[in-house]
Amino acid sequence: MPALQTSLKFIDRMSTWSGGIGKWFAFLLVLVGTYETVARHFFNAPTIWAYDSLCMAGGVTYLLGASYAYLHNSHTRVDLIYHRLSPRKKAFMDVVCALLFFFPLMGVMLKLAIEWAWRAWKIHEVMFNSFWYPPAAPYRTVFALGLLLLVLQALAKLIRDIHFLLRGKSLD
Repeated sequence: MPALQTSLKFIDRMSTWSGGIGKWFAFLLVLVGTYETVARHFFNAPTIWAYDSLCMAGGVTYLLGASYAYLHNSHTRVDLIYHRLSPRKKAFMDVVCALLFFFPLMGVMLKLAIEWAWRAWKIHEVMFNSFWYPPAAPYRTVFALGLLLLVLQALAKLIRDIHFLLRGKSLD
């Protein structure tokens, strides 16, 4: 059990680290957005790189923050029944929903994201939303990494929920 707890805590630390990096990309979003707005509207000098930078920084913020949000149970949830359940019933519902919905969807998304990233490196793909044409592979790789971290964090939660269901106590 100590090895399992160590592994789960390592996944938690990776999610915390990932969220910490993701927040800097949110800051980058503000800086680039502000620069583009001032350059475009006050100096009539729009950039060719801001749009792609904003799209990529937003994606990185979202994907690197996903595992952090999952770790802290701060993701969006439609909560009509869940908040009224006992902790054990919540764990049961989390296990069932994870196995039926989350892992199948994220498994497909992760597989496609890895293929997408691999292909981008292989063919030297560029983004073509603007005339800047930045390389796509680094962004696609971070996209796949963010999904991998989310799946790992969800797996850690699943293990904790199953342990709670079987033993009636937390695994932390």
